[in-house]
Amino acid sequence: MKTSLLAISALAVMVSPIAVSHAAEELTFLRFFGGCSDQYANVTDMDQAVGECGVIQVLTNKFNAENDQDITINTQNVEWGVYYDLLSTQIASGQQPAIAVMHRSVLPNFVARDLIEPLDDIFVEAGIDTSDFLPAALESVSYDGQIWGLPWDIHALLYHVNGAIMEEAGLTDAEGNYILPTSTEELFEHARIVQERTGKRYLSIGSRNDAMTARVFNLLMWQQGSGIFNEDLSGVQIDSEEGRVALEFMKRLYDEGVALPIHDGSEATQAFINGEAAVFVSGTWQVDTMAAHSASESSPLANYQVFDFPQVVGDTRATWSDSHMWVLPAKERSPEEMAATVAFLSFLNDNSGQWARTGHLPVRQSVLESEAFAALPYRTSYAETTGIAQAVPMVQNQRPIQDIIRDGLSAVWLGDTAVDAALSDVQSQVERNFRRVR
Repeated sequence: MKTSLLAISALAVMVSPIAVSHAAEELTFLRFFGGCSDQYANVTDMDQAVGECGVIQVLTNKFNAENDQDITINTQNVEWGVYYDLLSTQIASGQQPAIAVMHRSVLPNFVARDLIEPLDDIFVEAGIDTSDFLPAALESVSYDGQIWGLPWDIHALLYHVNGAIMEEAGLTDAEGNYILPTSTEELFEHARIVQERTGKRYLSIGSRNDAMTARVFNLLMWQQGSGIFNEDLSGVQIDSEEGRVALEFMKRLYDEGVALPIHDGSEATQAFINGEAAVFVSGTWQVDTMAAHSASESSPLANYQVFDFPQVVGDTRATWSDSHMWVLPAKERSPEEMAATVAFLSFLNDNSGQWARTGHLPVRQSVLESEAFAALPYRTSYAETTGIAQAVPMVQNQRPIQDIIRDGLSAVWLGDTAVDAALSDVQSQVERNFRRVR
């Protein structure tokens, strides 16, 4: 799919000071990240924004208040679970938004179905410098030789820690920082110590109907130098020795009471906030929110700490990652609408450093090297995540495959399925799904 002449002409309008039209333009901005428009109504001070929802909402408010082209961005917030189905439906029915958020993991499917526009020429005309994008960020928005999105972040799994519980358990260094486990047996020893000395559970993780388990399975495979696909993407290798080690490790977490198998993502999050568990397995997106909870003097989440995900199996340091980007759903746009759309894209790119406040990893080298980023709290404690983060290869149907892995593996701790049977069943289902797009 090539950039339309209409799009290019729109850019000419945008970049020419004489030709720019200042007629009012309203654009629909489709995203998840939560709904907080009431909480942040008319707030444009970024210092008041907390968490993903707060940062993107205040950025949108700021653009609406400060742009001089009479552009209004109307946010349409969608619940995460139905987001991509809704986006596909809107595009098919001609009701697509001007700009939408997208994950790297679904990009191949939307490109293959001609549902989004390539941005190479748009970036050139708008002056968006792709050489400033970190290599991993540029890779995350690239497919079939073209750029399809404006990179927004790299997000990865981290080890979120209640430092007060760890200190009570005697698992901290002289500065009060948790001493991370470096092996499977050391992790389970820490879990035993936490339980015996504090009465708390060691781990909180979304385990029921939650993608977190599939993500952890991926990172455990990577830590063993393997992956769910083989190196040339010609086949699936879930039912393997590495897969067995990964799933046995996860099963042991539940068998020994280290984590609760019945917790979904929300329950796992709340348990950590409530001080019921010493460690929370979740992503970079939680850092700002957890820090805010910990700042309250009455919070059970005392002395919040966060670290790179530890190496607990195998010989390779690795953690799971994905990426967010902004895309343009395929549609005919007037020159004025295109100019307004690119103006907002440029604004988001210029302000992407604000998004790093949430805890996500930045996508621009200039942001990564900035004093503002270096001054953000906690960043030094998971500074190595950028180097150890891995992503599932850029193949179609990643989301259905993730769901297959989630449901198949969870049958081990939520039901009575044996490890070998679960691996065999998941392998077969993923192979069938994978073959359909090859």
